[in-house]
Amino acid sequence: MAKLLMRALAGETLPTPPIWMMRQAGRYLPEYRATRAEAGDFLSLCYNSDLAAEVTLQPIRRFGFDAAILFADILLLPQALGADLWFVTGEGPRLSTIEGEADFAKLGGHDDIHDHLAPIYETIRILSRELPEETALIGFAGAPWTVATYMIAGRGTKDQGPAHALKSENRALFVQLIDLLTEATIEYLSKQIEAGAETVKIFDSWAGSLKGQDFDDFALKPAKRIISALKARHPDVPIIAFPREAGDRYIGFAKATGADCVALDNSITAEWAAKYVQVDGCVQGNLAPGHMVTGGQALVDDAQAITRALRGGPHIFNLGHGITPDSDPDNVAKMIDAVRSA
Repeated sequence: MAKLLMRALAGETLPTPPIWMMRQAGRYLPEYRATRAEAGDFLSLCYNSDLAAEVTLQPIRRFGFDAAILFADILLLPQALGADLWFVTGEGPRLSTIEGEADFAKLGGHDDIHDHLAPIYETIRILSRELPEETALIGFAGAPWTVATYMIAGRGTKDQGPAHALKSENRALFVQLIDLLTEATIEYLSKQIEAGAETVKIFDSWAGSLKGQDFDDFALKPAKRIISALKARHPDVPIIAFPREAGDRYIGFAKATGADCVALDNSITAEWAAKYVQVDGCVQGNLAPGHMVTGGQALVDDAQAITRALRGGPHIFNLGHGITPDSDPDNVAKMIDAVRSA
């Protein structure tokens, strides 16, 4: 019998949806915090294959999720391309910035990334051996636009302003960066699949700040290129796309890109998603992450309402964005029970 997650991704409507959570390996778990302390810092944890596999397995042991997602970070790819990357405690990632042609020229090519990323592929190989046989393994990468926003600004920004500015002021350079990231993402995800990832997810966390033609050019078209190239190499591997906060642009995104599943944020309702997005295939989502902090009956009610609303088609239950560090693990268990008893 195929794994539940893979059955949903193949378009099967299941009586109970498979469940996993974005950032399910993370700071809300005491066992994660202990392993991260052992590693020394975040990047050391990402590049230590044994410890990265361990934190990937921790939420599977604790909660019995239907899928594990590789523990890594979307900014490892720009680091592999030659960007400087470091993390500031309590503040998040910092990168060297791309403000002009000279900065872009310092980056390497997309064929030169694999030595740097070898520990990530080894983490996947370990997980392929150690995960329970019913648990699917998800690989991932950041989408080109989202990764570019960090590379241009040197950090996360609320409005992705520096990336929008470069896009307006030097569109040719901006397109070069998107093209490089698109090709590198294809190579990175292909290697993850070769190492044992059964499906991969493309996280476009800042897709919602692209409007009109820019959404087509820098969210939709790169996703289509990545998915098309991966399908040519790995035709049996399903692909999940997450153009977060795409709003109405969720409609038709699966058909336009070739994605097997579209992940949804919690700014839209499950009822709307059932009517306009799930008609094209599998959807994933979309409980508000805040419920993992506040818990209570509202968590149960909303989780079950989403499960019921999307019961008419293929559905993977997830949050609308990643679980936050202040979440209560007991609320995660409560969510799983709610979905499985809906």
